[in-house]
Amino acid sequence: MSPRQPHAEELAATVPAPAAGALGADGAAGLVPHDRVGDGASDPWGRRVRVALLGSPNTGKTTLFNRLTGLRHKTANFAGTTLEARSGWVALGGAPVRAAVERACGPGLARTIGAGLPESAGQGERCELIDLPGVYSLELERLESRLCRGVLAGETPWDEARSPGSGGPPEAVVVVLDSTNLARNLTLAGEALRRRLPMVVALNMHDLAVRSGLKIDACGLSERLGCPVVVTCARSGRGLDDLRAAVALVAGRGLVPTRSAPGGAGAGAAGALRQWAEGVYAEVAGGAGGGDDGASGSDRIDRVLTHPVAGGAVFVLVMGLMFMAVFRLAEYPMGWIEWVFAGVGGAVEAAAPEGLIRELLSGGVVGAIGATVVFLPQICMVVFLISLLEDTGYLARAALLMDRVLRPFGLPGHAFVPLLSAHACALPAITAARTIADRRQRVATILAAPFMTCSARIPVYVLLTGLLFPGRPVEGAAAFMGCYALGIVAGVVSALVARRTVLRGAALPMAVELPSYKVPSLGVALMTAMDRGVGFVRGAGTWILGICVVLWWLGAFPRVGPPEVALALRREAAQVRAAGVADGEVRGAGLEAQAGRLEASHARSGSYLGRMGRVFEPVFEPVGYDWRLTVGVLASFAAREVFVGTMAVIVTGEESDEVDEGLRARLSAARRDDGGELFTARASWSLLVFYVLAMQCLPTLVMTAREAGGVGWAVAQLVWMTSLAYAGALVAYHVSGWLGA
Repeated sequence: MSPRQPHAEELAATVPAPAAGALGADGAAGLVPHDRVGDGASDPWGRRVRVALLGSPNTGKTTLFNRLTGLRHKTANFAGTTLEARSGWVALGGAPVRAAVERACGPGLARTIGAGLPESAGQGERCELIDLPGVYSLELERLESRLCRGVLAGETPWDEARSPGSGGPPEAVVVVLDSTNLARNLTLAGEALRRRLPMVVALNMHDLAVRSGLKIDACGLSERLGCPVVVTCARSGRGLDDLRAAVALVAGRGLVPTRSAPGGAGAGAAGALRQWAEGVYAEVAGGAGGGDDGASGSDRIDRVLTHPVAGGAVFVLVMGLMFMAVFRLAEYPMGWIEWVFAGVGGAVEAAAPEGLIRELLSGGVVGAIGATVVFLPQICMVVFLISLLEDTGYLARAALLMDRVLRPFGLPGHAFVPLLSAHACALPAITAARTIADRRQRVATILAAPFMTCSARIPVYVLLTGLLFPGRPVEGAAAFMGCYALGIVAGVVSALVARRTVLRGAALPMAVELPSYKVPSLGVALMTAMDRGVGFVRGAGTWILGICVVLWWLGAFPRVGPPEVALALRREAAQVRAAGVADGEVRGAGLEAQAGRLEASHARSGSYLGRMGRVFEPVFEPVGYDWRLTVGVLASFAAREVFVGTMAVIVTGEESDEVDEGLRARLSAARRDDGGELFTARASWSLLVFYVLAMQCLPTLVMTAREAGGVGWAVAQLVWMTSLAYAGALVAYHVSGWLGA
């Protein structure tokens, strides 16, 4: 790769001016064969055809990509970055090519390329569509702009598996323009024209422009740009057949627009490009353009939504409703998933012969898959609701409002959605951080998100606050809310520490384009949620499954014989049944159940995990934990909610994930090996603070490694949160002792 990316004017200088014969009869620019591809009429599909999708944010580019590819795409990262790269296969042809050319080109341009044109082009063929990051300009010195420049120049491979310069430039570029904001979008189209690549313009959101009274002459725009311009509506699918036909023609023949846009290395180049865009817009656009009333109405709404007080109230209401929807509605499918996998586990136990294989399948594999899939409802729900809010145009206003609050901590306003959704689950929160353009701010948000109190922490909070304040719901509720507050403070302070150290760098100013208001598309939101859900299962599910099986093995081996007390209880149960007394069966069943609990507790304490608890007991002794509490902490490394079930098994011998009065009473009465109380007030406060601050979530670590750009970030996150949790637990243990707890 060259040390710097070529500028548009440098690229344009290497392309010869169009020959006179390339002009249409009216003097408008026509299309000439791309010198790299050549005249592809003889064999246009004898190669792998790649088409780049270029556009600014909020132009409907991603919606168009999803419409064209469906879910038939793959997700990776751009080489050497953490920016998501998506590509998918698109069937070309679509509409009869002659009719498509007549609709997509002005008269002069249509005559130039229409002569001898076949009835169809590219029918049955496919191209690889590459979704480039949304950019406002190709010339900005931002990561997204540099990537787009490199991909269009053939110097940066979109796929991590390819070497730089191995693929060359794409065979064509589809530039997506927002019809309602055409004047500004035309500057990006001008920059793309200067790249001298086969090009098609998708004039998207045309229905919204018409509704607002704006009239755009698409054929006239095609004449001015010198390339096909297809009117599309990605939300409804209008114009997609014409777009596929135009791409097939342009990519197959390698037709380059000979019209270009002004540019140069001087200080006035940007101004000249803006002036050119305004001139083109003045020629092809007319009508009310939304009118003063429409504009003023939108402005009035914006003044309310971005006001510190009124906008803040609306924000709290909207986010509260979103939070409740994620938190409450996801409970039902999560319960169904747990019920299904419980049934599958039971069926495996009933069908498989007794032995190691049955235990591995029921306790390891099925349990691990269930623990992975159970997160899907929350992930899909968050992505679905965020997609709806983004589609309405509100999300940009909320980000602008929250920027004032988060900016002092080194976070942008866009971070509020990930941090809010983290209160349901950190996994969709980390996924939602993809909306943050700046890498340092995005990684800082990912590092802060797991501190927010997620739904998995709630059973632990309920157990420990109940042990600390039995029969005192007011004090328990105050402690519960204090856990939420401590998590928020720890998260934003951790982000600030990261931004001042490993993620040091000037914070980019908040520059966000306020899109027009529109009714969201349920279909697009559902497709986006499905896409993210499938990506989660494919990307993180494999790692989670493997590590959960390892943790199951540590808790199940080595095999230990039943304790003598349990054997005595089973002998007594047999004697009671043999005596033939009236309640013999009931008493025998009770004795056997008690023996089973003792055997389960003994097996857990004798497993590798139990032995690790005794080994690490000296480490956790300063914060008030004996070996059993240490086992609970270690066992919940993969999922913090496992702590409740682990303590139920190891202390009482009963498997239970639910916190009820009976379990709380048995844990409250539990004793250490030295006869002391197990859950002292000091130990309970220590545990509460520890679980507020500790990572204790394997899926989150896997997702951090995937989204932040490497395992190193996940390791750093684990070390930081564990160290902070241990220090916080130590402080809580001693301070509560000084206060007489």
